[in-house]
This record gives sequence, C-alpha cells and structure tokens, in this order.
Amino acid sequence: MALKPQDVVVLIKLLEYGDKRPPYVQIAKQLFLSVSEVHAAVQRAKQARLLTGIELHETPNKSALEEFLVHGLKYAFPPERGELTRGLPTGYAAEPLKSRISAGADPPPVWPFPEGKTRGISFIPLYKTVPRAALRDAYLYEMLALTDALRDGRSRDRHIAEEEIKLRLQSPKYADLQHRAS
Repeated sequence: MALKPQDVVVLIKLLEYGDKRPPYVQIAKQLFLSVSEVHAAVQRAKQARLLTGIELHETPNKSALEEFLVHGLKYAFPPERGELTRGLPTGYAAEPLKSRISAGADPPPVWPFPEGKTRGISFIPLYKTVPRAALRDAYLYEMLALTDALRDGRSRDRHIAEEEIKLRLQSPKYADLQHRAS
C-alpha cells in the first residue's frame, strides 16, 4: 500500500467535518473526485494510520497527519514546477503566508488553472482537481497552500507554514471554523 497525492487532499477535507463526516458522495462532489477515489483514499489513509478506525468515526489522526505533513510530504510528493502560466497562487503567494512573507521579484508559484487571475510559475497541485475544489472552500485552499509551502518553500516559508498547520490542527478556534465551513 502506498499513499497517493489525492489521499492528502481527502485527509485535509476530512479535517473540516470533525466526527460528523458526510457520505462519500458528498465529499467526492466537493473535491471533484469520484466516490471510488474518495473511498480508496480513506482506506489507504487508515492503513497508513493517518485516519482513525470506525470506533473514532474515521477522523484524521491529527498528530500523525501533522508529522506526515511537516516531515514526510516533501519526500513522498516532491513538487513539480513548470513554465510561466495563469493560475491560482499557492505556497507563499497565497494566504495565510502571503500576508506574512514578502514576495521577491520572481513570479509566484501558481496551480495551473485557466480561470486563474495570477500569472506565475506552474506548481503542479497534489491532484488535478485541487484548484476547482479550493475555489469553493477557503479552509481547503489555505491548508493546501500551506502544504505546498512545506513541499517546496524556502526554510523560512516552511517554518511559518509548519506553525500555521500546527495551529490549525491543534487549536479549538480552527476546529470551530472548520465545522462552520462544511
């Protein structure tokens, strides 16, 4: 069993639901995935111990997920960069990092997306449906942008992204925001 990039996207989405996870069909619709892709992602996440068992409502194992995102993600799913394109900002170019990190003169990293309004260097998202799903879900967008900073950011970017992810995984304030976002 090997994790796939979409498994990370599904796990981050599952954080929003807490222990009140909706049916797979609803999650799939929100992430622009098939129901079978969501189901398979959940099964792989359980095998990797990133998701709890049925007795705990199959919720993300936050401590294991934090460890994986901070220390393993960049090795398991290294970033792929491309050419100048139009898309959605990610990493340091998207919130919450954008307001904390001053961008240099280089073009920002963007997920390629025809409806995007920012011109930058292509940064291939963890899964092809990420830009569409992120536009509908601010929490998902922030978390995925933070994971991209962990995957490819400069040392300072990674450090701030790590702080922001830990805050979101540990803080009751963000748990309330997650629940309201769903």
